[in-house]
Amino acid sequence: MVFSAHGVPKSVPADASARNLFYLDATCPLVSKVHKQALRHRRLGRHVILIGHEGHPEVIGTMGQLPEGAVSLVDTVEDAGRYMPPDPDNLGYVTQTTLSVDDTEGVIARLKERFPNLKDPAADSICYATTNRQEAVKLAAPGTDLFLIVGAPNSSNSKRLVEVALKAGASRALLVQRAAEIDWDTVGPLRTVGLSAGASAPEVIVNEIIDAFRDRYDATVELAEMAEENEHFPVNRELRHIELTHEDMAWVNG
Repeated sequence: MVFSAHGVPKSVPADASARNLFYLDATCPLVSKVHKQALRHRRLGRHVILIGHEGHPEVIGTMGQLPEGAVSLVDTVEDAGRYMPPDPDNLGYVTQTTLSVDDTEGVIARLKERFPNLKDPAADSICYATTNRQEAVKLAAPGTDLFLIVGAPNSSNSKRLVEVALKAGASRALLVQRAAEIDWDTVGPLRTVGLSAGASAPEVIVNEIIDAFRDRYDATVELAEMAEENEHFPVNRELRHIELTHEDMAWVNG
């Protein structure tokens, strides 16, 4: 079994072990960092507020790191205004890693307005890849006739990018998974098109969409660069001894 990058509740690997299954934990290290921050709040006697979207796999995994009742989920500013904690003076918060930075700031501000002793996590919780993409979309969106985000319909960070593009000034913004999903008959005349992608979207699909526009328009590409990403995440410890051949790598890369 391979556990999702979103993370899983503690009960899942325990269940896998009980079934004598071999499993690989592919939880993103940035999500694991949020788990550790939540556990730190708990260790220091704080009730944990998780800012995130109900039902999202990452939220389920983070809440499953602590005993039932130790974490409260808050999604919107309105939720923050209604939330009634067990002890208003002993609270700490963490956030889902794929949220809109601007929206999250509003929720945190409302919580701190109501609960001045609310403690921050030890480090920023929102994924740097999510933050970088949101900043790049803000830079590129103003004045665009159409802004396309490459990502899956269930991808939280991809859906947030659509919202960011519209707020930043794009006339239209759409989430697509492949070039084939673009309805060319309704696109209409275009002068400027923005294009970005969710944190997990393969670059080959981004290039596929660029090629599709070049087939239909006299298109040139300009990059809106905000940051250089050079983080390196090591391979799972259980796999480090395996040496892949060139043929293996070709298969892995699809």
